[in-house]
Amino acid sequence: MKNNQVILGVLGGLAAGALLGILFAPQKGSKTRKMILNKGEDYAGELKSKFDSLYDNVTNKYNGVIKDAEEYVSKNVEV
Repeated sequence: MKNNQVILGVLGGLAAGALLGILFAPQKGSKTRKMILNKGEDYAGELKSKFDSLYDNVTNKYNGVIKDAEEYVSKNVEV
């Protein structure tokens, strides 16, 4: 649940930042759109990095559980 909140927070911050950027932009519209696009790409990169880290963490924990289960079975089950 906590990771979902982080993702929603990032997406909400991205939307709020884009809206405020448009409303208070001192540049022409084309420059503002380019800046928003660049920021969006930055946020997407950060989000991908966090997702990759989360995926690696979950994968490592899953592999650890599988290994522990195999060890438990090999020690406690007679064939």
